[in-house]
Order: sequence, then C-alpha cells, then structure tokens
Amino acid sequence: MKTTRPNAPVAGSQATVPAAVAARLSVAPMMDWTDRHCRFLHRLLTRNSLLYTEMVTAPALVRGGALHLLDFSPAEHPVALQLGGSNPEELAQAARLGAEAGYDEINLNVGCPSDRVQSGTFGAVLMKEPGLVAECCAAMIEATDVEVTVKCRIGVDEQEPRDVLPEFLARVSAAGVGRFAIHARKAWLKGLSPKENRDIPPLDYELAVQMKGLFPALHLSINGGITTLDQAEAFLDAGMDGVMFGRAAYHQPADILCAVDRRIFGVDRPDSTAEDAVRDMLPYIEVYLAAGGRLNQISRHMLGLFAGRPGARGWRRKLSEGAHRDGAGPELILKALACVS
Repeated sequence: MKTTRPNAPVAGSQATVPAAVAARLSVAPMMDWTDRHCRFLHRLLTRNSLLYTEMVTAPALVRGGALHLLDFSPAEHPVALQLGGSNPEELAQAARLGAEAGYDEINLNVGCPSDRVQSGTFGAVLMKEPGLVAECCAAMIEATDVEVTVKCRIGVDEQEPRDVLPEFLARVSAAGVGRFAIHARKAWLKGLSPKENRDIPPLDYELAVQMKGLFPALHLSINGGITTLDQAEAFLDAGMDGVMFGRAAYHQPADILCAVDRRIFGVDRPDSTAEDAVRDMLPYIEVYLAAGGRLNQISRHMLGLFAGRPGARGWRRKLSEGAHRDGAGPELILKALACVS
C-alpha cells in the first residue's frame, strides 16, 4: 500500500523547513503522548510545524545506553529531541548522540514539574539555578552543531516571575541559546501534582509577551493553555516569534494542525484532512505490525482525530474496543473510519 496524498511524509526525507522557521508553530513535548507514532500522525496533518519528542533523560542515553529512545522516522522532520538532565558533561554527550541520530534541534527541559524529574534535579526545579542551566547549555552547544534550545516556566514556587524570568533568559542566552519556549505558568513543586501544575497556576501571557520586548534578538515561543489557531495568530501579531500547542494539538489534532500550514506558514495548498491522514497511516501501521507491534500502540494517538464531528463517538469506540485485540490491523481502522465518512 502506497501513500499518494500531497501532505504525506516521504520515507527517508529530510527536513525541508529549518527548525527555527518551523518553531513558528510547534507541538510541545508531552510525556507518554508525543512518541514516534504520534509525531508521524501529526506530520501527516502539517508539513511545516516543529514536532518534539517526549523528554528523554541524558542518564538513560549516556549511562543506560537506551539509544532506542532516539529512534524516529525520517518522515518526521523537522523534529526536535528534548533532553532532561542537569549534568553538563552528560547532557553534552546526550546532545551529541541526538545530533548523530539526525534530530534538527536539541531542547533542554526546564519546565517539567513531576516528582521524578525533581528527584533527578532537572526540569522546572532548574529555574532556581540559571547559572547551572547556562553551564549545561554551553556544554551542549560546544558538543554539537545542532541548535540547542530551552523550554522553561516563568518561575517556580515563591519566585517572582517578573524578576526571575528576565534574569533566567539573560543568563542562559549569554551561554549561546537563541531560542526559548516559555510556558507562561509558574510551577509549584510542592503541593501540586504534575496534572494540577498544567491547570491551576494562573497563566501570565502578558509577561511572556513583555520578554520579547526586553529581548528582541531572541526567538521566543509562548506555551500554555492555547487551544485555537485564532489565539496563535493573535500571539504572533503581538510580536511573539512562535506558538507552542500542548494538549489541544493532541486531543483535537485536526482542529489545530490541518490548517496550520496555510494560516501560520502561508503555504498555498489545500488544508490537510483527518480522513486523508487516516488513510495515509495505513502503510505505516502495516510496517509496524509486521515488525511485531500492536495496533493500539498507534491507534491511541488517533482517537481525537474527529473530535466534535458526527460519528466521532463511533470512531473512538471501534478503536478503543478493538485495537488491543490480537490480529487487529488496518481493516479495523477502515471500519472505524466508515463511522465518520
């Protein structure tokens, strides 16, 4: 079975859009969500947006030798590897491995608030140590020619974001980082769960936009609670260089990504469609199943493709009830598609 749709990635293709350009609109790294199957699906919906891996810890790569965590399809370009860690030497080695694997960007996680991340002294807790973040980034930049970027919060715990964030950006950019994605929420490392940290701390979009005025030479993307392309366009009009979507791009991927290439990147071609993406996933699914994979490992990322449309419930039900069964394959996807087509 061969893909013929104009938006379909071509196996073996390299990035046609530089990561810094693609960062005008990106899909955030999300643990347990943005794995390689999710990214392949998203690439079928948008050829220009920047996609991110789940966070991969530097110790897992350097000490654990878990190089399989770097696997991705060349069709995913432009795609960035997000690393977690706080040891400059280890992060430098991990960045080198990521560059050798072919990633278009290496991103340092300074935003994740989970307990597991805190215990490893990386993620959002590093907002308290801008000097260490700068040292880590300098080591990563020295180790590879691939651009090194940072995803951060506006502050953590009792920090005052209006004091902390400008200092953080100044110190880390002085180490050579020119591109940041700012999650416009504080992270409360004590008292809130990771899930609560995605919703409860108030958003301060104004502060993130102000940072662009203070640091006009930096490429700054805004992240957090953004759910529509109208919002994205408003932030770009306000001067931000990029917009990063999180959960909305995962749970309603067609609503966010099908029109992105036209509306955000100015590409003169028809918008992609969820139906075409489903059909274009079939060859990928066949190859994965032939290698011993299971359908539900891919189809779980496809459940929201028709969110809000007639037949969406039937689509989700057929996949949820059948994709985990032995022998489930492309025929189940086509049966589910019949619910909405």
